[in-house]
Amino acid sequence: MPFELKTVSIEKGEEINFILGQSHFIKSVEDLYEAMVTSVAQAKFGLAFCEASHHRLVRCAGTDDELIDLAKRNALAIGAGHTFIIMMKDCFPINVLNAIKAVPEVCSIFCATANPTTVVVAENGEGRGIMGIIDGQAPQGAENSEGVKDRMDFLRRFGYKLS
Repeated sequence: MPFELKTVSIEKGEEINFILGQSHFIKSVEDLYEAMVTSVAQAKFGLAFCEASHHRLVRCAGTDDELIDLAKRNALAIGAGHTFIIMMKDCFPINVLNAIKAVPEVCSIFCATANPTTVVVAENGEGRGIMGIIDGQAPQGAENSEGVKDRMDFLRRFGYKLS
C-alpha cells in the first residue's frame, strides 16, 4: 500500500520538556499518569494518548490544564495510533523516564527532549505511524578538551554528577 511522508513540528514553549512514545492499550493513560505523579510529586504535566481502534479518540490526563491541552493538540497533529506524548514543567525527562519505560503497555520511546522537534510520520490512507524524530540541530563538530570541561561542569552544576 502506498504511503506519504509528512512532518509535524512539536508545538511547545522553550521551558517545556516532553516524552513521545508508543504503547499498546488505553490503560496507558492511567498508568502513565501514575508513573509521572509517583516519580516527581510536584511535576506539572499533561499527557495524551492516540487510541488506534474502537472510538479512536485522543485520551488525556495530567495535573495542569494548559499542558493537557498542549499534549492533546500535539497528539492530534501527529495522529499516529497508540502513540502518547507527555508535556512537562518543573521536572525533566531524566527524572521520570525509567518509570515511563517500566509501564507495561509502553513499547518504545521515540524521544525525550526540550529541543525543537519534528516528527516524521507516514500516512497510508488508513492510519499514521511515526517513522522517526528530528531532535534539535545537527552537530557542528566534535568536542575538544574545553568542551569536555564544559560538559562536566554543566552536569555538576545541576547535581547530576558529584565530582
